[in-house]
Amino acid sequence: MDTQIKSKERVSAHGEVFTNPREVNAMLDLVKPETERLDSRFLEPACGDGNFLIEILRRKLAVCEVRVKSRQYTQLQYEENAVLAVTSIYGIELLPDNAAACRQRLLDYFTEQYQSLFKSKCKDACIEAVRYILSKNIILGDALTYRRVDGSGEWIHICEWSPVGNGKFNRRDYEFSYLIGEYESDGLFSDLPAQTFPPVHFLKINAAAYGEQ
Repeated sequence: MDTQIKSKERVSAHGEVFTNPREVNAMLDLVKPETERLDSRFLEPACGDGNFLIEILRRKLAVCEVRVKSRQYTQLQYEENAVLAVTSIYGIELLPDNAAACRQRLLDYFTEQYQSLFKSKCKDACIEAVRYILSKNIILGDALTYRRVDGSGEWIHICEWSPVGNGKFNRRDYEFSYLIGEYESDGLFSDLPAQTFPPVHFLKINAAAYGEQ
């Protein structure tokens, strides 16, 4: 079975072709140090079901695991840094089934690695924080038009998550078109966020923390 396509119809309609793990790893190895830096941000504008993003997450969480096993990290330090790794990963995907599969795939991998290290000591709040972050970072949208394709037609917004000490993260939302369009800034995030939020402890990152239903 060809794992690079789901159907000829999808290839014809959307140009959907998945990248094999061998090619994914070869490309990521070109920037290997960045894939292992927990706060190094990656944006995949046509992320499919996450072939690139899952490998980036795997590399980052492997760094966290080594630090736990060498006793550089306590459990709480692992949790904060593993959440930081998730906040650094972004994807935009045109097809709803792929976007949903990508979110779930990343969440499942995070949960599996977390539970393998800490078993019954795992915190539901940590997993829920990751679930929420992925709901924001993996976006159902069209990277060419800069708009969401969830029926709202709204502009795509990208969340910047930044650790500010004491386990807290700032969140600032930016309009995607300003980040890579004609208003492109020097870095991934411009100086003009569309919305800012008060700092939230990483174990309390969820919809309620940001006034959402």
